[in-house]
Amino acid sequence: MFKCIAGTLGTGLFLGSGSALRAAGPLGALIAYALVGTVAYSSLCAVGEMTTWAPISGTFPHFAARWVDPALGFAVGWNYFYGNAISVPVEVSAATILLTFWDPNTGHTGIYIAVILVLMCVINIFGVRYFGESEFIFSLIKLSTIIGLILAGLVIDLGGGPDHDRIGFRYWKNPGAINRAGLVSNIHTDRFLALLSVIVQAAFSFQGMELVAIAASETESPRRNIRKAVKRVFFRIVLFYILGILMIGMLVAYDDDALLNSTGNAAQSPFVIAINRAGIQVLPHIINGAVFTSAFSAGNSFLFCGSRILYGLALRGQAPRILTRCTKKGLPLVAVLVTSCFTLLSFMSINSGAETVFNWFVNLTTTGGFIGWFCINLTYIFFRRGMIAQGFDLKSNVYHNNWQPWISYWGVFWTVFFTLVNGYAVFFDFNVSDFLVAYINLPIFAAFYFGYKIVKRTSIWKSEEMDLTTGIPTIEETELPEVPPTTFLEKVAAILF
Repeated sequence: MFKCIAGTLGTGLFLGSGSALRAAGPLGALIAYALVGTVAYSSLCAVGEMTTWAPISGTFPHFAARWVDPALGFAVGWNYFYGNAISVPVEVSAATILLTFWDPNTGHTGIYIAVILVLMCVINIFGVRYFGESEFIFSLIKLSTIIGLILAGLVIDLGGGPDHDRIGFRYWKNPGAINRAGLVSNIHTDRFLALLSVIVQAAFSFQGMELVAIAASETESPRRNIRKAVKRVFFRIVLFYILGILMIGMLVAYDDDALLNSTGNAAQSPFVIAINRAGIQVLPHIINGAVFTSAFSAGNSFLFCGSRILYGLALRGQAPRILTRCTKKGLPLVAVLVTSCFTLLSFMSINSGAETVFNWFVNLTTTGGFIGWFCINLTYIFFRRGMIAQGFDLKSNVYHNNWQPWISYWGVFWTVFFTLVNGYAVFFDFNVSDFLVAYINLPIFAAFYFGYKIVKRTSIWKSEEMDLTTGIPTIEETELPEVPPTTFLEKVAAILF
C-alpha cells in the first residue's frame, strides 16, 4: 500500500516543486497540483477496480488487450515498457547528481552510477519479496521526510525559526499569487499559460501512482490490499501534495533568486531555501539524503514495473517467448535482465555530447505517462460496459468506486488535454527539435496501434464478447484471512497505512 502514494513522492515534489512555484506562483502551482491530483486519482481508481477483479500478470496493458482491443494492449504495453525502462537511467543520473551535494568531484560519477545500478539489479533479481521490503523502508523515509518538512515549514512560517520572522501569506501579496509566463501581453492569458506549464509538470510528479497494480499478481492478498490503498490515497494526496505545495508557496517568493539556480540537489528545494533563510544549518543534508533515497526508490520501481510489463507482453505473444522464462519462485528473470540492460544508458550522462542524445530519448517519453493514464481510464469505461452487459454486479467486486464512470470520463478528458498542451510553448517560438521532442510519441503510439491492428486484423471487443472470467483467480485463491490488529501500535499502523 505504501507503493501507491510513497512511490510517487520523489524529486518531482521535493525539488521540482521549486520550478513549479517559480513558473506559476503559489496559487497557480496549488491549482495545478490540485487538478492533476484529481486526474491521478481517477486513473488509480480505474486500475484499482480492474485489478481487484482480475489480479493477474500483465496488469492494465493486458486489460486493454482483453477488454478494448488487442492492438491497444500491444501499443500501450510497449509504450509503458519503454517509458519505464528509460526512466531507470534517468533516476540513476538524478541520484548521482544528488551525491554532488557532498562530493563535488565529477571524476567519481562513474563509480557512483555503477554502485547504484548493481544495487537496483540485485534487489530486483532477488524477487518481489525483497523489492517490497526495500520499498517499504524507502517509503517510510520519504513519508517521514515530507511530513517533517511540512511541520518544519509551518513552524518557520509562523515565526518559530531562529530568526523569529513570521511570514504568513506575505509572498501571496508581494510579488503576488500567480506569476506570468512572459509569452503574451494580456496579463490574464499570460497567467493562464503559466498555469498550463505547471499542470504538465505536476502531472509528471503524480505519474506512477498506478504502479501499485503492477505487482498485484505477486503480492499477498492483492485484492484486499489494493482496495485499502486506493480508498486511502485521496487523503494522502491532499496531505502530502496539496499541503506541501501550499507550504512552499507561503515560505518562498516565486521570484526568489535561489529558485533560479538549478543545482539538481537539495540546494534548489524550496524547503531548503526557507530553512537556510531561517538560520537552520543541519536539515539540508538530511533532506538531500532523503531525496537521494527517493531517486533510488523511483529507479528501483521503474525497473521492477518495466520487467513486469515486458513479461506480460511476452505472455500474450506480443514479445519474444523467451521473456516468459521464470525462476522456480515465479520471478521473470529474463525480463528483469533485459530491462536491466537499459540501466547502462546512465553512463551516457558522464559525457556531455552523449548526454544531449540521452536527454532526447528521455524527452521523447514525456507524453508516455499521459497516454498510460488515458488508456487506463478508457479501458475501465469498456470494462464497465462489459460487466453490465454480461450481468455482473459491479458492487460485488472487492473494490468499487461509486463515482464511476464519471471520474474515468474526467480522466479521459484531462489526459487528452495534458497530451495536447505538453509542448504548447514551442508554438510561441517554433523550432523543429522541441516540437518533435514534445509530440513524436503520439505518432509512435499510433504506429504501434494501427500497425498491430493491420497485421493481426484485430477488432474492438463488443461488450457481450469480452472475457471477464478466464484465468482470473477466485477470492478464495488469492486472499488470506485478515489478521485484525491487537496491540496499540498495530492499530495505529492499520489506520495510517
